[in-house]
Amino acid sequence: MRISLFLLSFSFIFTSLSAQEKEIYSVTNGKIDFTSDAPLELIKASSTELKGLIDVSKATFAFTIHMNTFQGFNSPLQREHFNENYLETKDFPKATFSGKIIDAIDFSLPGTYQLRAKGMLTIHGMEQERIIRSEIVVSENGEISITTTFTVPLDDHGIRIPKIVYQKIAEEIAVLVEAELVKR
Repeated sequence: MRISLFLLSFSFIFTSLSAQEKEIYSVTNGKIDFTSDAPLELIKASSTELKGLIDVSKATFAFTIHMNTFQGFNSPLQREHFNENYLETKDFPKATFSGKIIDAIDFSLPGTYQLRAKGMLTIHGMEQERIIRSEIVVSENGEISITTTFTVPLDDHGIRIPKIVYQKIAEEIAVLVEAELVKR
């Protein structure tokens, strides 16, 4: 009797864990663009190295990007300054955003949804709690697309701009994230 109760309990736990695993989506294609639109210079860069997961059953998420993967800029020297002087990517190699999905969405139903994600945005080693609005599209085949835009105030993350280039780098950086996720 005890053995059958144990097996029944083990079977229930294993089935529950398996069901939860099926509710995890991972990024298959993710891109982040940023724009610094300052009075004297427009700087744009992007990375296609976004990684991330959404656990639908727990309404949690985690995304990360290696900062030295950004390409573009107006010159190789500008990219070097981005990595060495401003973002200090040797000391702070990644930016992350992780937390909870605030709005209840049924990811099993195809459609377009607006949602808010609340979590910790970490850039340059400094965390800031943020609520970021996103558009989610759930396709007929169950894939998820996410699009979001938000700004990052440099001062919030301890990124200092020397006075000599103050007119060339915006105080707030515009960010666009586009990601496609599939069930794992």
